[in-house]
Amino acid sequence: MRFVRRELKNGMTVVAEHRDLPVVSFSIANKFGAGYEKDQIKGIAHFIEHLVFTGTKTRSHEDISREIEKRGGVVNAFTANEVTCFWFKLPSEHLYRGMEISHDILTHPTFEKKKFEKEKKVILEEIKMYHDDPGRNVHDKIVENMFEKPFGTGIIGNAKTVSALKRDFVLKYFKKNYSPENYIVSLVGKFDMDKLCLWLEQKFIRRGKRESILPIKIRNSESVESREGIDQAHLIFGVHAPLMNSKDYVSLEILDAYLANGMSSKLFLKIREEKGLAYSVNSSLNSERSYSYYTIYAGTTKKAVPEVKKLIIEGFREVSSMTEKDLQEAKERLIGLQQISREESLRVMQELLFYELASKAENYYERQKFVQAVRLGDVKRLAKEMVLKYSTAAIVPK
Repeated sequence: MRFVRRELKNGMTVVAEHRDLPVVSFSIANKFGAGYEKDQIKGIAHFIEHLVFTGTKTRSHEDISREIEKRGGVVNAFTANEVTCFWFKLPSEHLYRGMEISHDILTHPTFEKKKFEKEKKVILEEIKMYHDDPGRNVHDKIVENMFEKPFGTGIIGNAKTVSALKRDFVLKYFKKNYSPENYIVSLVGKFDMDKLCLWLEQKFIRRGKRESILPIKIRNSESVESREGIDQAHLIFGVHAPLMNSKDYVSLEILDAYLANGMSSKLFLKIREEKGLAYSVNSSLNSERSYSYYTIYAGTTKKAVPEVKKLIIEGFREVSSMTEKDLQEAKERLIGLQQISREESLRVMQELLFYELASKAENYYERQKFVQAVRLGDVKRLAKEMVLKYSTAAIVPK
């Protein structure tokens, strides 16, 4: 493994890991996402992510996907709150074909009117799909309960805001907020760094600057929604967490490994194995540069929701009895999971992106050192502080 990073003349940042295997995972991410949106246009960043794939001046939607897939590759994208990322994975001999397509969709999309309206319908169906899946929808509810609007509205927006978006406005917004000086290129695989950087400098020309991220206002609240046609109750417990570039973030990862991550975690053993109250118990740490929150989810019965909530709170408080042995086991789990995940180049590509967004990509390779530096008292203090204020969201059978 050889890590390299470059700051290019056009403002782009490149973070990369060389590997000898003849495969490459490549992404271009724009430092713009749902966190930059006001209430009236919530969902526009996600809409733009869809629209760039509908066609360019020289390629149709079918051309974009076919040119990648016929070479054995995959292509996709995702929208977060502070970044929108476009990626592909290909045999390394076809790297520049993939890069040419990435350049095309980010430089020459047409946002053709008929396709614009068609894609709007697609996203409205996507909104319905997420709403109709209570296990998915409850994760949107917890964000609403933990953050004031517009941040708390969620990345995809809602039917009202998406329906109101007009083609010319969205195209103008795209041109305003997509510019090479805001791009992070992340790649893992076999490539020539000098050649790649020269290509990027020649192809991508500065356009302008983006808007600043909107202020993120946190809150804590609880909600219960009764819904027809479901048999299982879905509960999610959320707490605000240390930012990704802080020392306490690694302490939280260790706390999670001990408390709720995996079948050997304290809450999984208590809620599922001992009490039999849930089939699924899992946790999630959601972080970018400007925000961070931690959630624990359980699929249970309507009657058991108060007890499961109580057990989660007790779980945080019982971290006070965590031992040095527990600490070392949690550390070993974290380190082992990173070693396993490093086998997948797409995963490393994405990790480098988010580490660069939050601080610097090099920290990804220092993670083991950061984990080993955490003390037992750090974890106990964090658990005690975090559970003082919390939010919950539940969707239960009516």
